[in-house]
Parts: sequence; C-alpha cells; structure tokens
Amino acid sequence: MKKIGLIVLIALVSSKTFSQISTQQLGGQTINPITTAVPFLMISPDSKQGAMGDAGAATDPDANSTYWNGSKLAFADKKFGVSLTATPWLRNLVPDIYLYYLSAYSKLNKNQAVSASLRYFTLGNIQLTDAQGNSTGDFKPNEFAVDIGFSQKLSKNFSMGVASRFINSSISRVYFNGQQGNAASTVAVDLTMYYKSNTFKLGEKKAYATGGLAFTNLGAKIKYSTVKNFIPMNMRLGGGLKINLDDYNTFGMYVDFNKLLVPTPPIYQYVKDSLGNPTSQIAVDPTTGAQIIAKGKNPNVPVPQGILQSFSDAPGGFKEELTEINIGGGMEYEYNKTFAVRGGYFHEPKTKGARQYFTMGIGLKYSIGSIDISYLIPTTINNPLQNTFRFSLAFYFDADNKKKDDPIQP
Repeated sequence: MKKIGLIVLIALVSSKTFSQISTQQLGGQTINPITTAVPFLMISPDSKQGAMGDAGAATDPDANSTYWNGSKLAFADKKFGVSLTATPWLRNLVPDIYLYYLSAYSKLNKNQAVSASLRYFTLGNIQLTDAQGNSTGDFKPNEFAVDIGFSQKLSKNFSMGVASRFINSSISRVYFNGQQGNAASTVAVDLTMYYKSNTFKLGEKKAYATGGLAFTNLGAKIKYSTVKNFIPMNMRLGGGLKINLDDYNTFGMYVDFNKLLVPTPPIYQYVKDSLGNPTSQIAVDPTTGAQIIAKGKNPNVPVPQGILQSFSDAPGGFKEELTEINIGGGMEYEYNKTFAVRGGYFHEPKTKGARQYFTMGIGLKYSIGSIDISYLIPTTINNPLQNTFRFSLAFYFDADNKKKDDPIQP
C-alpha cells in the first residue's frame, strides 16, 4: 500500500481534526497553522507567476490571470489566449500526484473580457487494505474546480472582475472510522480589482505601476460527512513596477501579500489529571456541551462571521495575526518580448505552515506561442516541496499592434 499517499489523503480530509490537536511550541512561539478543506485551490498553478515567488495580483495580464486576479484581463492586449500547465506535486513523497491547469480568456471588446479555467488535482493511485492487510481495491482520489469569469474596465486605468467557481472533491470516498465518506462539492466566487498607471518617467526610463486586490474562493463550507469545513477563502493584495530599460529590455518587480479569511484555531482548555497535569482530552462545558476555549474565538461560525473574525481571532493577539500574512515577491527580466528570466521568494512564518522557498524560471515566446518553466527551491533540506517543476504552454491570437514598438504600454 502506498502509505505516504494515504497519509496525504487523510491529512487533506481531516483538516478539521488537526485544528483541535494541542498546539506545540517552536522557539517560544505557538505553532498554530490555519487548516482548510480543498487546499489544492491555493497551489500556484502556472509557471510564470510561480517563478516569481507566487506573486500574481499585479503582474501583466496573461491566460492564467483568472487564478491570480481576473480583473487584469480587461487590460489584455490580445483578443484570445489559452494556457495549459502541468505540475508534479510533492515529488519527494509520492510519484503520481499532479495538478493540471487549463485556462483561457477572450476579449469581448477593448474594455471587457470573459474567462474560464479548469483545475484538476489527482492524488494518484492508492491501494486500500483491511485490518488484516488484505487488498480491498484501488482508489484514485481527485479534486477539481471549474471557473467562469468576467472583467470590465471602469476607467482608463482601473478594472474590476468577478468569477464563479464550482468545486468538487472525491478524496473521502473510502471508509474512515467505520464511516464511508462522500464526494463533496461547493460553490465560490472571486471579487477582484486591478489598477494600471499611465506611463511615467523614472529617471530617464519609461515605467508604469500596477496594483491588484483579489478576494478569492469566497463560498460556502464543504461537507464530507457530518462536519462542514471552511474552504481557503483568501485576500491577495499586490503591487508592481515595470521599467523600460531601452528598446529591447524591460524589468519588472512584483510583491503579493496573502491572508486566509478563515478563523484561526483557538487554544483549548484541557482536562487535568490527578496531579494537575493537562491531558490530551479537551475540557467540555457541562452546561452547553461545547469545548472550552482558553484563548481565541470559536471557529465554528457561519462563513460571513468567519471572514470578519479572521482579522481578530488569533489566540496570540495582533502579533499572531501578522504572522498569518504570507509574502511572495519576484522579478522578471525580458528581452525583446521573446526571452524572460524570473526569480522570487515566498515566505510563510514557521508557526503558520513554514512554506519558505526560492523560485526561478525562464520563458520563451515565438510567434503566437510561449513556453514557461519554473522550479521551486525550499530553504530546508528534505522538504516535500523539493523538485517541484511547473511547465506552461500558452497561445495568444489577434495581438493589438498599437504602439507595438514600445514594450511599455500606458
């Protein structure tokens, strides 16, 4: 049996359980990560932004913008684009976990665009056994999300977008604790904004600034069996600056700040033994039957309340709230709109998941097609994210030739 694959499966299904495990300490700080269902929705799906530290809220529009900030597509300079990305995931643990991403957009006119995308996450093949080790069959868990989006320019420099999403997860169609799980599904929406300045002088060079704000995966909880779990609702705020070095060379810098709009797990009060030492059993209020919270707030709240509560419910107060903000940033050098080199860094505090890695990649464009490749380099040895490559292939049609000789557009 692929034991590691089963461990990953159980981890994905049992996110609610993990939020109630007693917290641990790291250098005097409490390890208290936020967990959600369907975490594949937060995996960076494309190579271009993936090579720049997973920063994409304010990058230039491309066929993968639906994931990062769909409102960017109103500024796309080509009428139609389509992209396909394949990402082998957790290669150091399991050889057959993949994320596939297919995304496309079409400009309706110079101010409007529509988009669609499909994310498909497969956890490979898992051999199931009973308590005696006898095979009970194979199981191929998977998850997917289908999006449809629309973006509109509201002025020369500002646009807004909305996207609807259907999410399906079949990772629990096996027996856990004597109960069979079911395929789970839910719906969500994205609300996005994008700003692109007019071209301005930066010293002797031409440049423009960009900004983006995206609220993604805003939707109902997902239910596998009897417990409803939050999906990874997220707020992404980003900025960028692109500089025209000369007629052939451009340089861009981008940064994103991400925060999950999901309640932080509280610190529970535990039953003490006869010696006064805490046990692993959470104390329960005899009157209400609810688990007693020592610090923090009750995470079992409706979605709207959970979103608002996520800004002020960390057991460690404002200091812990700050550690729930992930930062990703990167740079891109492009020559003659044909060859690009990219690099970046993503940082998540150690007490909130410890995803910390460098990224790098290249991009090639020829005629209507482009290919992008990125590679992820964790900051720790034997990290399960090691050897993560992303491969993206894209095609664009009907380019807008206005000011085509100037790589910096207003």
